[in-house]
Order: sequence, then structure tokens, then C-alpha cells
Amino acid sequence: MAVSSTSSTSSTSNSVGSSATTASSAADIQNQFLTLLVTQLNNQDPLNPMDNSQLTSQLAQISTVQGITDLKTLVSTISGQVDVSQSMSAVSMIGKKVLVPGNTVNIDTDATGARVSTPIGIDLQGDAASVKMTISDSTGRVVRTVDMGAQDTGILTPTWDGKDDSGNAMADGQYTIAVTATDSTGAAVTATALASGTVQNVAYTTNGVRLDLGLLGQFSVLDIREVLG
Repeated sequence: MAVSSTSSTSSTSNSVGSSATTASSAADIQNQFLTLLVTQLNNQDPLNPMDNSQLTSQLAQISTVQGITDLKTLVSTISGQVDVSQSMSAVSMIGKKVLVPGNTVNIDTDATGARVSTPIGIDLQGDAASVKMTISDSTGRVVRTVDMGAQDTGILTPTWDGKDDSGNAMADGQYTIAVTATDSTGAAVTATALASGTVQNVAYTTNGVRLDLGLLGQFSVLDIREVLG
């Protein structure tokens, strides 16, 4: 397992460079503003000088520019710290099995002859009076229907023993899961099927930190619904 960091350094450099450029631009604006203000004071009409309110107003504008610059610098710093924290969390997940949005489940027979299915899950985004899961083979034929009844909001982790509705063992291979959920009025409740994969490596890309889950593909850290261990 490897950690790819092809764009981590460049991302950090870009962030620092951007902050430096912003600070430099703000400093230039302030210098130009002060130059104009001093010139204006030196050339004002002695009989009609700038009153205190005008001077205060213009000085307040300088403070506003500095305040915006400081805020941008602070936000940039916080953003960088969040990126580092997210990166460290992602690296710690290498080798762990996680649940992400997906609709596949695999059945295999291990060396002892036991039937093993990959973990599956359901992201239920509201309390439901009825939750049903169907499992279909490669032809689209439904082989198993699981009625889970009423369920509370959260991540559900149902299991499948690799058998159809009649109790017959299904052949090894990949199957597809689908989920439906309704509330007490019969209205649909959002429910997303989750598939499992093992984090093989972490990549730092222009799209952020990505986790490589092998055949499932790459996912954002934000896609992870549960870490199974």
C-alpha cells in the first residue's frame, strides 16, 4: 500500500503563494492610498481645508482594507490546517474497510468452504416505517428480498447469507442491491445503498484527498459513511 503525494507540496506552495500575493496587493493598495491622502493634504485649499470627518472617513477606509487582508489570511490559514487534518485522517484509514455510496455486493466461497459476502449498508436519511432491500443477479433478476421493517435515521448494516428467497445458495459473483423506504404516510424516505471496500492508498489530487478503494474506484473522504475496521 502506498501514499501518493504528487500534488500535496504544490498545493501547499500555491496556498502560501496566494496568501503572499494577497498581502502584497493589499499593501500596495494601502501605500497608494496613503500617497494620495498625503498629496491631497499637501495641496488642499488653506481657506477650505479637509475637515476632521473627511479625514476620519478616509483613515477608516485604510483600516477596512487591512481588516479584509487579515481576514483573508486567517481563512487561508484555517483552510490549510483543515487540509492537513483531513490528509492525516485519510492516511490513517489505509487498510481499513469502509462503507461508501454504491450498490454492489460480492459472494465468495473461502478456503474453508464457507460462504462470505462483502459488507453492505444503507444510509437512511429519515425515520422510516418500512425499509426494504432487494438483491439482484447479473441478469437483473431479483433473488432476495429483505423486509427490514421500521428503522430510525442512520446507517443500517444488514447482512446477506448468499441465499435466495427459497434458501438456495447463490453462485459466487457480484450482485446488485437496491433500497426503498417510506414513512408512516407512505411518502418516500431518502435511502442510499452502500457498498464496502478496503482503502488501498491515498492520493492528493487537484480535487482534494481521494481514497482508492480498488475495484470500487476513488472516493472523497466526505463519501465515507462508516469505517468498519
